[in-house]
Amino acid sequence: MSSYDPAPKPLSEASARNFEPIAGTKLVPPRPARRPLAREVLAARLLEARHKRCVIVQGPAGCGKTSALVSWRQSLVSLGFEVAWLSLSEEDDDPARFFDCLLASIGLIDAEIVRDAATLVGDGSDASAIEHWVVTLIEAIAAQPRDLVLILDDVHLLEDARIWQMLQWLFDYAPPHLHIVLCSRAALPLSLARLDSQGLVATLDLRDLRFSPEESEAYLRDQLGEISPRDARRLHELTDGWIAGLQLFALDIKAKQGTGTPGFFPGSTSTLRDASAFADYFEHEVLRQLGTDDQELLTCVAICSRFCAPLCATLVGEPRAVARMTTRLVRLDSSNLFIIQVSGHDHESWYRLHPLLREVLLARVARMPQARQHALHAAAWRWFEQRGQVEEAVRHAVMAGEAGAAADAIQTCAPELLARGSFRQLSGLLRLLPVAQIESRFALQLMQAHVDLRSLRLDATTRAIPRLEAQAAALGARERFSVIVLRGAMALMRDDIGAAVALLPELEAAPPDADDFVLTSRANVLGWLHMHRGEYERARQILADGTHHGGGGMLSNLIGRCLSGLSLSIEGRMLQAEPVFRQVLHEADQLGSEYVGVAHMAAVLLSETFYELNEIDAVCTLLERWIGQLETVSVPDATLRALLMLSLSHRVAGRRLEAAACLDRLEDYAVRNNLDRLLVMALNVRSRWQLREGETDLAEATIERVRKLAAVNAGRTDVWEIAAHAQLACIGLCLHRHDFDGALARLQPMLSSPVLASRGRHGAIVHMQCAVAENGRGNGRAAREHLVEALRLGHRLGLLRSLLDATSGGVTLLRTVLAEGTLDPVLAFYTKRLLEASGRWRERQAPAAPARRSAPIKALSERETEVLTLISQAMSNKMVARTLAVSPETVKWHLKNIFMKLGVSGRDEAVALLRDLAADAPAGGKPSGSRQPAP
Repeated sequence: MSSYDPAPKPLSEASARNFEPIAGTKLVPPRPARRPLAREVLAARLLEARHKRCVIVQGPAGCGKTSALVSWRQSLVSLGFEVAWLSLSEEDDDPARFFDCLLASIGLIDAEIVRDAATLVGDGSDASAIEHWVVTLIEAIAAQPRDLVLILDDVHLLEDARIWQMLQWLFDYAPPHLHIVLCSRAALPLSLARLDSQGLVATLDLRDLRFSPEESEAYLRDQLGEISPRDARRLHELTDGWIAGLQLFALDIKAKQGTGTPGFFPGSTSTLRDASAFADYFEHEVLRQLGTDDQELLTCVAICSRFCAPLCATLVGEPRAVARMTTRLVRLDSSNLFIIQVSGHDHESWYRLHPLLREVLLARVARMPQARQHALHAAAWRWFEQRGQVEEAVRHAVMAGEAGAAADAIQTCAPELLARGSFRQLSGLLRLLPVAQIESRFALQLMQAHVDLRSLRLDATTRAIPRLEAQAAALGARERFSVIVLRGAMALMRDDIGAAVALLPELEAAPPDADDFVLTSRANVLGWLHMHRGEYERARQILADGTHHGGGGMLSNLIGRCLSGLSLSIEGRMLQAEPVFRQVLHEADQLGSEYVGVAHMAAVLLSETFYELNEIDAVCTLLERWIGQLETVSVPDATLRALLMLSLSHRVAGRRLEAAACLDRLEDYAVRNNLDRLLVMALNVRSRWQLREGETDLAEATIERVRKLAAVNAGRTDVWEIAAHAQLACIGLCLHRHDFDGALARLQPMLSSPVLASRGRHGAIVHMQCAVAENGRGNGRAAREHLVEALRLGHRLGLLRSLLDATSGGVTLLRTVLAEGTLDPVLAFYTKRLLEASGRWRERQAPAAPARRSAPIKALSERETEVLTLISQAMSNKMVARTLAVSPETVKWHLKNIFMKLGVSGRDEAVALLRDLAADAPAGGKPSGSRQPAP
């Protein structure tokens, strides 16, 4: 199907209602044996290892690795440990898929731990991005106090080097209360020598897992009821304590008891000591003892990683025989340990095959005629699809040779996934399809482009747009409109208002058959465009209309309300914007992880109102939760506001190094993504700080960069902020030099600007600067008029920090006009509030003398000492990362550890402590306890 059809007729209603991205049976351990053998020595070894950073359980198939971990898990839970379980399979050998599974497993323990990391995952990510995923998850784990054990079963199925690098980082960065258990048949490609030397690694292999002679005898007696010690020893020797071999012998003996056929004779020379012997023995000695129906059943279900009675009935062609199939499964389960019941999240009893048994049976499946294999997968596909378990349905449809049907299933569930913002889940489904299938369908290519766009893979979206346009030209108006909306969304992500303006006529003319997702996306683009043009009421009306689309989806409703609040904020109506953001944040938090993106946006925008209202600590507290994944989930406006608010808040609170680091990050982000508007705003703030520090030469150089950027963008009428902030930077330099005439020459045109008039906050700032300039010229009357106008605007809009930050001479003028007693009571009260707000943080802005303390520098690792030394040289996180050849997120992680170990709250205190200790050190020496950084 090549035509655009975003919502074809559903194959079943369940597909459109439910979606299970990761099977619940992967996230819970197999059910333990009814009468597990007490293995005291092994249990004691595992119990001793419970506080290790890494526990490796390694051995051949069938040696009891999983059974041992299931029993250990029960003991750990009883001791108060939180235990997350993940059973891996071949399809998990992809970094994004693996990390999704990892988060799902931990999320069953505590959804809050994985909230931030879940927003970062995408396919096609490089090593730096993957490290960011890991660091974000580790930070969340470190922030909670409970011991967490993460058990990964069957890690030998993972071959992707990026996943092993991910696991390496997990070990390298893990806090003390995170314990990672790896269960594998093969050696692990990890570097654990350092952890091993610190006594943080425990390894159990076949020597620990195999039964002792006494355990073999106890097991056989438990299975058979009676066996002579001599026969038990002989069986132990034949299997070398290999548990699967003992199971098979016991099963064979029980099957032949009472038939007159000897199931075991002491003189037998057969041995069962490895997986290949298991396969041969199982094929010839066990499966042939089963009835034909049971053999057929087990062979059919081998294509599925899990199965239940209704699925089994469907696979054997008896869909109505569910009750009889339930009885058969219970009988097979009770007769041996090779069919294992596992827990699920529904009312069904789910089972899985022993991995070795499944390998034997899959070999049988491979020998079937291809038509028979396709028929089995087709039956599984339709069964899973009818129950809304789309991922498994799609996988079986592809295996059935029905990639087209798999694509239909994805298109069926896509509208719901898009409406609720589940782009990562949709991306996982698209990865299951053959590339040719995606390339043959306009709708799937469009979905992939939106997934790439929301995952900030903008280059991929850019490459896709011309291909989509070429196809849409031959399809119709609806398809062409969908590409126009995609272009508009791309303009939003690139902060390219000019590109959006060029699309305005086409965006306004929506075809009558446009689907809900496209209409909602269009409303967001148009709302963003109109608010940046100062057309706030128009923006809010469009956004309100847009919330009626998206199938009534809550996500579209929240995004629309959030953007409406943003229009209020840009307009300067902070008091009206604050409750909007608070309510959206509250609702998004209540709705769970799928709404984390809109929660993030609301939090960032709420932080701007907090800063304006002088709630500096609230800004830092709110943004600390979100700042780690900021640049990977946000549009440029949100990134700008978050980093700018955090930077300004740190500065007001006296944390100058932290403030500079945030401003560096904003500047780097703007340069990296060619966002001139954001860069000019960051440089304007930087020049203002440099002037207040008396660094006039640096300020002049910064302002020259601003002028050049303004010149480059001089022909663009759509980004007035670039010209406005360039003017503000130059005005700040004029005021610093006491060139009041020069300042007024630049300020007067701004006062008469209709664009500025629509942004009350900027108008208040300009009037405050005019007041300082006129006062400098000795024109007291004009200074007072401008100051009163600034106060009127500020009071009406609810501004505090905008007026206080406008210019360094503003606070003095406020005191003067208040002392004159000529202000009306309301403005006088408002002026007192401004002065009170200024004094609240004034003491913290002054550099405090560092307190003398003992020398805890010795508690730092060698790398942490390197990081602290470089930070003390006024390097940004990015500069430190480049120097040490690590990622900026790794530097951030080291800094958190440094602060914790030194008992400080930020960079300034840490650097002050380092210098304090250096001052106490003997001449030519180094601080007591510090280590020499590695070259």
